This record gives sequence, C-alpha cells and structure tokens, in this order.
Amino acid sequence: MALRFHNTRTRKIEEFEPRVAGKVSLYVCGITVYDRCHVGHARSLIFFDTVVRYLRWRGYEVTFVRNITDIEDKIINKAKDQGVPWMEIVERYIGEMHRDVKDLGCLQPDIEPRATDHIPEMLAMIARLEERGLAYKVGDGDVYFSVGDYKPYGALSGRNLDDLRAGARVEVDERKRGPLDFALWKSAKPGEPSWKSPWGAGRPGWHLECSAMSTKYLGQPFDIHGGGEDLIFPHHENELAQACGACDQEFVNKWLHHAFVRIDQEKMSKSIGNVFAIEDVLKEVEAEGLRLHLLSTHYRSPLDFSPQGIAESTKALLRIYETIARAEQSGVSAEAAVPGEDAAAQIVEFMDEDFNTAKAVALAFDSMRDINRVLDGGDKAAAVAPLATLRGVGAAIGLFGRDPKAYLDDYNERRASGAGVDGAEIDALIEARNAARKSKDFARADEIRDELVARGIVLLDGPGGTTWKMG
Repeated sequence: MALRFHNTRTRKIEEFEPRVAGKVSLYVCGITVYDRCHVGHARSLIFFDTVVRYLRWRGYEVTFVRNITDIEDKIINKAKDQGVPWMEIVERYIGEMHRDVKDLGCLQPDIEPRATDHIPEMLAMIARLEERGLAYKVGDGDVYFSVGDYKPYGALSGRNLDDLRAGARVEVDERKRGPLDFALWKSAKPGEPSWKSPWGAGRPGWHLECSAMSTKYLGQPFDIHGGGEDLIFPHHENELAQACGACDQEFVNKWLHHAFVRIDQEKMSKSIGNVFAIEDVLKEVEAEGLRLHLLSTHYRSPLDFSPQGIAESTKALLRIYETIARAEQSGVSAEAAVPGEDAAAQIVEFMDEDFNTAKAVALAFDSMRDINRVLDGGDKAAAVAPLATLRGVGAAIGLFGRDPKAYLDDYNERRASGAGVDGAEIDALIEARNAARKSKDFARADEIRDELVARGIVLLDGPGGTTWKMG
C-alpha cells in the first residue's frame, strides 16, 4: 500500500513518492521564541513527531528540520517591555521550548537552525530575487517582494490575487508598489539588532527565514513542508513565492497542515485570553494522556481542548497500560508480541491513508478489548496477537512505550499524592495482608482489604503478586 496524504497546494489526497527512494526530507515551521509554548504548539509538536515516528517505523530514513525564529518584532518588543537584551528573551524561551518538547515526549529534530545563523543565505536569496525583478529597495534600506510581478502568487492558499488586493488593508507605507508586497529586509532602527547587507544595515523579514533555511538543509525541491493551517497564508504562500521566484524551480513537493486547537468551540487566541501554556497543562495532566487526546482526532479536524477530554484520555491510557500489565503478569511473552504481517498491515492501512491516527488509536483499543476477552476466557496464547497489534500501534505513533509496571506505579503515586495517600503505608498494609493470608488469618486479611477499599484503594491480585491503584 502506498502512503497518501492531503496536499494543501492541490487540496487533494495524493500518493507520496519521496524525491530520493527510501528517504524523506521534512521541514516544519518552528516556534517564534518570545513567549511560552501553548497547547496549539503542542498539537503541532506532537503531530509532526508522530509523522516522523511513523515514517521511520514504515522504513523511511527521515531528515527532520524544524527551525527557531529568533529575530522578529514580537521578540524585540518583549525585550523593550522588560528592559532586557533581545537575546535574553531568545535564550529564555528556547530553553523553555526545549523543556516542553522533552516533557511532551517528542523527538528533537535532526537539524534545528536558528534564523540569525543564516543571514548570508537570506541575503543571497534577496539578491537573486532582485536580479529577477522580484525584489526592490525603498527608503533607507527596506527591501520588498513584488507580489504583482510573481504571477503564480496565491497558488498554495487558493486565493485570487485580485481579490486579495481588493481586500487588503490600506497601508501606511505608500512606498510599496502594491499593498500585498511583503518585507524581505527591514532597515535598522535605533536600539534594534541589525546585520550588514548590500541594502544597508537591517534584519530579515519573517517569511524569508524559512525559505532560506529549508532549502539550505534539504535542497529544492524537498519532500514535505509542514505547519499549522494558520501559516498557509500569508507565511507559507510568501515562502513559496520567494523560493520559486529565486530560482524558477519548485519549492516543495507536498504541503502538510494541521487544523486549529479550539477551546470551548472557539479558536485558541491570545486576544481573547483562552491560551493554555504547555507547562501549566502538564502540571495537571500526564503528557502521554495529552498525546493520546490529540491523536484521537484526525489532524485536519479542529480539536476541542478541554479538561474533561484530557481526563477521559488519561483514563483510557490507564486501561491500556493495565491491560498490557495484565497480559504480561498472565505469562504472555512480551518478546513474542511483535507485530506480524497482518498486524502491521492493519496499522499501515490506517496511517497510510492521510496519517489517520484516530483510526490507529481505535485499533489499539479494539486490541485492548480482545486481550481482556481472551484472558477472561483463560486463553493466554490468543492474547499474543492483539498484544502485538497494540504494541505495534504504539511504536508507530509514539504511545504505550513505557514499562507498564513503571507507568502504573507512577500513576498511582501521582493520584495518591493528590489525595494525600502515603504510598509506602499502602505497600506496608498490602505486605501485612499477604502475611495474614499466608498464615491463614483470613479475617485479618479481609479487615486490611476493607480498610484500603474504604480509603479508595483498589487491590489487584495476580500471578506476579498484589498491586494497588487509586479507585
């Protein structure tokens, strides 16, 4: 079966063929480091992490590039507001971003270029655009891209150039040839960071950064360019115009965009104050539960973020780990539970059709139910195949990879701590109950069990001994 996914540029689901057989080049627009990452960023980080994991699981060699925008108006303005150097803002939020990526359990990109390390590449691209009549200088050194002179403009977003002009806001800067023209180079202002250029000291425009960095590391055209749907216009449209305009060559073979995160049916937005920082969310919910929640919705569908949804996903994740632990305690060999051709084919069937993580997650839960059903019937051998499928789904999309006992112990500790329960005391009571049972003092054993139940503790007796969880 061939991998197929939705190409934003053609607005169709298309078969994917990498430029080089067996290898995939992927560029994803990263974070502008001026504030903490929020759950909208979490969707992007987790979705593209899943794409990378799946492609590698599928057998591709993936080069994953995700940039850092470390120079931009928001960074400069925040530094001014706080009275600190702009690089202090940059380093602070790069550190916080890396912490969030790690806490979410996401892979680091193979290459993580910073915009300010690639000024020469950007200047070279501006020079090529100027030579081709697609860039022009105004004033003291501002350089703009001439949208009107690039006829294919609007191809990615599907927007008509005349309609865009008609809907454009009145620009204060009347030096521009057209209202849609966008900055390639911004002339230096007092107190702001700047670099030397043939057009005067200044700094790059936001759109230029990704065109220059992606083509440097992945060539042109490369296989996949990804991001959130809010980047389609104007950011990715402008990237496309710059890259193609500079060399008369296609920029990207496939464009891959995920939908928004919504809070209570509204798009998440700082302007209406419904933004939740990843750091704050992970204080309340477990990271893998958040990942399961995000992957349970298809990436092209808006995702409703809510505490209730996260809580349900966390409970569902707990059931998965309890089932894996039950299977292993019943003697089902973890080594034998390796996905065979049939299990792998099921996973590929869903994920190869537009990265359908929602169906892959559903397959995992079907497998969980199958495991419990056959174990209830005492058929350990029959549990091997569904356990293999469950583990295969997890490996393909980055779930269910922890040791089940360690996961359940951590889960219990978090729940117990939140409820004011002393885990060591519970372990001691379980040990006392086991001793009472061994000495046939069943009245005392039942008394201890009843005491624990009254405190919200559920005991789980199995071949590997007695464990406990919060009820």
